[in-house]
Amino acid sequence: MKIENKRIVLFGGTSGIGLSCAKLMSDKNANIIYSISRNPEKSSYKADNITYKKIDVLDEKQIASFFEEIGAYDILVNTATGGDRALGPFMEMDLQGYRNSFRKLWGYTNTVRLGLKNLSKDGCVVLVSGSPARKCKAGQIALASVGGAVEAFSKSLASEIKPIRINVVSPGVIDTPMVALKGEEREKLYNDITKDNLIPRAGKPEEVAQAIIFAVENEFLTGTTIDVDGGWLTS
Repeated sequence: MKIENKRIVLFGGTSGIGLSCAKLMSDKNANIIYSISRNPEKSSYKADNITYKKIDVLDEKQIASFFEEIGAYDILVNTATGGDRALGPFMEMDLQGYRNSFRKLWGYTNTVRLGLKNLSKDGCVVLVSGSPARKCKAGQIALASVGGAVEAFSKSLASEIKPIRINVVSPGVIDTPMVALKGEEREKLYNDITKDNLIPRAGKPEEVAQAIIFAVENEFLTGTTIDVDGGWLTS
């Protein structure tokens, strides 16, 4: 599917991977990109074909109203995290923090369930999981659980919604604004957590966005997961 002249809904499109995706789609001359988050003012990026919207992916009424407002469209991408994610050993973890990590999954199910009604029959959906879904490191059980659920959801849904395509992009360690550290502390963190990967550095948001674009444009792809992980899974 060519992105040119297409109508696109992009949740999580105001920072990190989502913003990079919005920029690439804008450059490919999409007709309109609805770039959505809880805090759209975070993005200062402007383009004639990008419209920012404030929506919480956990608010079904807001989502339903938005899709009713925009009518027919072609591409649905969701990169939103849904909120805070719990880290650390499961037996020491606050269980509410673990449960809260699944807001990402509920955000995805909400936007897909409510968004499919207006999506073109030759359209597509792209979601985002994460490498811990298939290779969990210490302290990542919540990330692994949610990512695994996202991948299972996508794979299982693919046969139900055909000919609409649905795929997942699975990033490894990516340098995004979600990490608040600055300067040397930030550099040390990314060096430490990627040193054993085959490509020993953090990925860039645009490198993940390129995979999302691939999942949109390749019409022979559905029900699968694309890894953009710097060799995390094979290290």
